[in-house]
Amino acid sequence: MDYRSLSVTQFYSLTQKSKPNRMSSRDSKRRITIIQVAEACNVSTQTVSRVINNRTDVSAETRQRILEAINRLNYQPNALARSLIHRRTNTIGVVTSGIDYFGPSSILMGIEQQASRMGYSLSLNLLHDPASTDGHEMLSGLISRQVDGIIWAVPEIGNNLSWVSEKLTKLSLPILFINATSPYAATTVRIDNRMGSKLAVEHLLQQGRKSVGLITGPLDWLEATERKIGWHETLLANQIAPKEEWIALGDWSARSGEAAMHRLLQQCPDLDAVFVSNDQMALGALKAASELDKRVPHDLAIVGFDDIPEASYFQPPLTTVHQPLRELGVHALTLLIQLINEDAESTQSAAIEPALLLPELVIRRSSV
Repeated sequence: MDYRSLSVTQFYSLTQKSKPNRMSSRDSKRRITIIQVAEACNVSTQTVSRVINNRTDVSAETRQRILEAINRLNYQPNALARSLIHRRTNTIGVVTSGIDYFGPSSILMGIEQQASRMGYSLSLNLLHDPASTDGHEMLSGLISRQVDGIIWAVPEIGNNLSWVSEKLTKLSLPILFINATSPYAATTVRIDNRMGSKLAVEHLLQQGRKSVGLITGPLDWLEATERKIGWHETLLANQIAPKEEWIALGDWSARSGEAAMHRLLQQCPDLDAVFVSNDQMALGALKAASELDKRVPHDLAIVGFDDIPEASYFQPPLTTVHQPLRELGVHALTLLIQLINEDAESTQSAAIEPALLLPELVIRRSSV
């Protein structure tokens, strides 16, 4: 054939006919649609859609046939189309701070793991100065990115949530707070820090200790304040009057724990036990005790708070309060999605009761 005599349209038609099977086969694999799944099962596209969206109004036998066809045909639902239909992005905004600390980083890990399991992605935002910076701009940015909901995992420091009251009244999507007790925070998930302190102090008293000191974190932090209150209330409940000189301030670091232990034992050389508000400071406290020739636990029992992975490798291994931090993150993400779903099905704002997770005491050789 003399191709020179063909029009452009005729030439194109002939060249496409020379390789139809390979191209159409590859394209069909790439472009399996809900219509093809429905035809393979002899059902309507609406029935396939109900199965994809986990609706209950489909018989078990039909559901199984559709799921097998989806697997056999390698059908992949169009995430963009589904998000447009359901008016969702399947993205959760997370605002957090201090991820160099064990607690916030562990919570974030739990959030990420559960988001992955539930088919959501995260938009992570770090607030670098939570004590003096409000989150108006950060919240506005998340709203403009059309996230489905927000987890506010910034430590409650001083009055740093006071701005939330005004913003929440204008917020058009669900928000959940982690470790917040501020009246401005609506739905919250947190750990019972006071109970953790009670477990630690009662354990020390049960070992026969008479004077239990406290190394506290920064007292503008909610966690540090609650752990101090728990220490104070437990001593009073056991007819022991807490003394101001039994308290030394740290900043959560091991170095500050070492310095605080030196101050405590200078102020009260006869202390026979110390409750330390986190494990990093407890590491420094153990070092100071060794430097001062205090045998742990014979002369001085020490209990920490967090149960970091290294706690069992301290010398001696550290008795500490275990916080279910990853579980907290998992629980927060699960509850937020529940809140999103309820909010989507209701004309009124959904609400969920605050959740309080309980810590546990892990006993090791630093106290017994």
